[in-house]
Amino acid sequence: MKVEVKSKKGLRTILSVIVDKKNIKTKIDERLKELQKEVALKGFRPGKVPPAVIKNQFGKSIYGEVVDKILRETSMKAIDEKKLKIAGQPKIDLKQFGEGKDLNYELQIDCLPNVTLKSFNKFKATSFKLRIEDRIIEKKLKEIANQNKKFEDKNSKDKATNGDQVIFDYSATIDGNKFDGSEGKGVQLELGKDLFLKGFDNQLIGVQKDDLKTLDATLPENHPKKELANKKTKFECKILNVKKPIPIKIDDEFAKLMGAKDIKDLKSLIEKQISSQYYQSLNSITKKEILDQIEKNHQVDLPQNLIDQEILIMTQNLKPEEKEKHKSNNEKLAKSRIKLGLLLNEYGEKNNLKVSDEDVRSEIQKQIKGMPGQEKMILEYYQKNPSASQSLKGSLYEEKIIDLIKSKINLSVKEISISEAEKIISEFNKPNIDPEKSKTTSTIKGKIKTKKISKK
Repeated sequence: MKVEVKSKKGLRTILSVIVDKKNIKTKIDERLKELQKEVALKGFRPGKVPPAVIKNQFGKSIYGEVVDKILRETSMKAIDEKKLKIAGQPKIDLKQFGEGKDLNYELQIDCLPNVTLKSFNKFKATSFKLRIEDRIIEKKLKEIANQNKKFEDKNSKDKATNGDQVIFDYSATIDGNKFDGSEGKGVQLELGKDLFLKGFDNQLIGVQKDDLKTLDATLPENHPKKELANKKTKFECKILNVKKPIPIKIDDEFAKLMGAKDIKDLKSLIEKQISSQYYQSLNSITKKEILDQIEKNHQVDLPQNLIDQEILIMTQNLKPEEKEKHKSNNEKLAKSRIKLGLLLNEYGEKNNLKVSDEDVRSEIQKQIKGMPGQEKMILEYYQKNPSASQSLKGSLYEEKIIDLIKSKINLSVKEISISEAEKIISEFNKPNIDPEKSKTTSTIKGKIKTKKISKK
């Protein structure tokens, strides 16, 4: 194989590659011997078909198969020989081919730019620490207690009031006619929450055990059966039981029922849970502040094919008119994402940052803990979707890079209340703020390492 640099302009390099015809013939002969063991032709015993006969019958397809394989192998060797760091998919332009001829082709390659990182030492950013007042934790404790409260039977003569639980059977009709789903057995309603139908709870106030009660209600607008939506309905209810709530004492025993060691531990867990609800958004604000400085302080030549690919990914679900309307902004955003991706990736490689399989498994376990009872679903999702695991790996890689950068810059910590946090997040999420800005390395990392070859 002979490889020469035909031209080099900016980030685009064109290589001329010549593969000797003798090499191609050797590969074809090897393939014929392989096929000799596989091909079954009438008049010949299995494995005894002469290579000349196989070539006569399948010559064109064999040549195409061999050449295709040679193109893949030699193009990678040519790139490695010239020590090129490719961006995206190289293109092959066949100049000469055919049996008995040298294979001559040109390989068009868009290369990654040489990225020179400046020091981050003078960068400044603000990290947020959430201050959670005791009253908020106490309020959350009461909500948890209320969600887990139990009920006991009321005296049969006591009437139902707000907060009580009413258990009943019903038979419903529309204009005197029954319909699919018009009967219910053992329905439980906690009066005052209005979770069944609007205005239904109020009509049950005052009922007693064994009462027969007729109620009027309107089926919801979003009823699964469109023909029943907004229909006025009459419910004939048989009251099976009326129960009152049992006061819950919020103490160590209650905490243990909730899976905590004691009430102090439960409060700590609640505090962590509330903090985690705001962490992602607040962290995104800090990250954007850092990324803006990195982007502003670096100049990087960008391969056009990466820009085009990024725009394609960003706009794949948009209508043509939407793509055209936001063409300029999309290109600007694509350039920003690629530039940041290249810079962060360079920083990660320079500092030998890696994401291990154990890191990925640990993150998946965190997701499982945050979604109790859905362990099987989450595990199956990642097992069946390798791209999801790769995306997760990319996100973890980016977070490692950002965390390292945070340790190198002047990072101040600002303590804020929940109301302040909500105001800051609201401002950040206004339309003029780009939510895609943080999605960088994970997108680019996969692209810059690809070595797929496409023919013109």
